Amino acid sequence: MAEDTNIILESKEPALGKIEVAPQVLEIIVGIAASQTEGVARMRGSLANSVTELFGRKEQHGKGVKLVFDGDELAVDVYVYLDYGVAVPKVALAIQDSVKQQLLFMTDLDLRAVNVHVEGVIPEKTAQQVDPDNLFNQTDEGDSDQ
Repeated sequence: MAEDTNIILESKEPALGKIEVAPQVLEIIVGIAASQTEGVARMRGSLANSVTELFGRKEQHGKGVKLVFDGDELAVDVYVYLDYGVAVPKVALAIQDSVKQQLLFMTDLDLRAVNVHVEGVIPEKTAQQVDPDNLFNQTDEGDSDQ
């Protein structure tokens, strides 16, 4: 979670006033950029995020993102779960590139670092084969004694 102080964007042209961006906005930008990268299964969330999603609230795009703003430099930590079978370094580099591009495009902030933390790998769901006529997988070998 980011600090509660707003980040002031510097303008290169004479401005009518100052521009402040809430850290939650940057978290959402980073979260969307990272989660839309091919190979990312989901972002890491807290227990509270998981409970709210169970009750039908939308996924929070800022989860799994930590911001550190020191002076004019911004450091971003992204915590992700990847799909099984993807090349981890390749996906991590794609996340870094996507986050850097989106933040530069949308806010013109310079990034000091984009740290990607791979929390785990999510395997593919396999379809469970259940025969409705034989739910307990019983064989008829013992029935021939009668």
